[in-house]
Amino acid sequence: MKSYLKHPLFNKLSSLAAKSQVEIFVIGGFVRDIFLNRPSKDIDILVIGNGIEFAEEVGRNLKTKVSVFKNFGTAMLRYKDLEIEFVGARKESYRSESRKPIVENGTLEDDQLRRDFTINAMAIDLNPKNFGQLIDPFNGTNDIADKIIRTPLDPSVTFSDDPLRMLRAVRFAAQLNFNIDALSINAIRENQERIKIVSAERITDELNKIILSTKPSVGFNYLFDTGILNQIFPRLSELYGVDVINGYGHKDNFYHTLQVLDNVSEHSDDLWLRWAAILHDIAKPATKRFEKSQGWTFHGHDDKGARMVPKIFAELKLPLNEKMKFVQKMVQLHLRPIVLVKDIVTDSAVRRLLFEAGNDIDSLMLLCHADVTTKNEYKIKKYRQNFELVKQKLKDVEEQDQIRNWQPPVSGNDIMETFGIKEGKEVGQIKVQIKEAIMEGEIKNSRMEALQLMLRKGKEMGLLPVVNLK
Repeated sequence: MKSYLKHPLFNKLSSLAAKSQVEIFVIGGFVRDIFLNRPSKDIDILVIGNGIEFAEEVGRNLKTKVSVFKNFGTAMLRYKDLEIEFVGARKESYRSESRKPIVENGTLEDDQLRRDFTINAMAIDLNPKNFGQLIDPFNGTNDIADKIIRTPLDPSVTFSDDPLRMLRAVRFAAQLNFNIDALSINAIRENQERIKIVSAERITDELNKIILSTKPSVGFNYLFDTGILNQIFPRLSELYGVDVINGYGHKDNFYHTLQVLDNVSEHSDDLWLRWAAILHDIAKPATKRFEKSQGWTFHGHDDKGARMVPKIFAELKLPLNEKMKFVQKMVQLHLRPIVLVKDIVTDSAVRRLLFEAGNDIDSLMLLCHADVTTKNEYKIKKYRQNFELVKQKLKDVEEQDQIRNWQPPVSGNDIMETFGIKEGKEVGQIKVQIKEAIMEGEIKNSRMEALQLMLRKGKEMGLLPVVNLK
């Protein structure tokens, strides 16, 4: 393993450890990533002894600042292109009501035993005598080769002690395209309710990492099959299943949602667009109806879903800012391009879509394209052809009318100044009439034509101009 320790930092650490008479090892993600052929700039140094004291000694020698986190018993410093964290070897015991361990000083073996997965428990000796020797007591290298997520200890103990590790197992499986071993799957099922002692913030942090993986459905299938999803995000689980009446069934909206999420993920790494994919049909269970003439309908699920977004974001401790508003807009508008695809595309309909979507129109079109999950080749071909027509129409109308991020060419102040009136219903009515005329293509999106219409509408309302605007 010496060939992977060529960075001069490792020799410096080895020399300082010998001088300080402590044993040190590089452990965890850096070692794992060697076998995954992934570059890593984060290095965890395990110290048999006081990790903070050794980190401070390293900081003095390298003339660099050390950040100490006494509550966690860790210290961190940056050196050139690396971020190094130091921790003393420890063993842990847990109480049933908390995932915070009771910590004692321990040996290398103790520390490796407390690690979450075998692939994260490998260590490389940095001491001069055995510099570069791999220490892999749980065959993590074999598990990497076999693409298996497995725990060093009995998984029921591992997951009961720290239930967040159940989500971490799913996250690593999704990120690495690994399988979780059967014993661990059963242990997650048995301990699924233990996830309730984990904070919403920690759960959502892991959930976001699953969502950002190359194929998020891998993780969500694990979450669903083990029961974890129903514990942390029951609204998504409620999409599962197909009801049949008089021989008519609807598609399984849970698996449809996962397919849409995967489709979006193939083209965008935007976390919030991926969240929009997850939530675009979230209101279907609440709006599901069977009508004899039509079969199953979900009328208004776009509008109701958009109204559900703020509460879902609040429950999951997701940001209640412009990110939430973006997801809400995508859910609200996700049917609109589909309607344009199905119907004759009018300039008016395209203007209105551009007006409402603004600079998010490209994200909306990507989401709607991803929403077509039919296996009927004829339908797929037809939708794709129509989507290209809509995209071209969007481009043509935008170039002509510049509706995206539209600002009214005549403001409320313009109307009040022209007619010498105060803010009131007349001002609002004239603004709406100008906007509608532009949307319908009755006038161009220009100040001159908008001013002319303002004067005509004002005259119809009995308003006379007191000044002339340009």
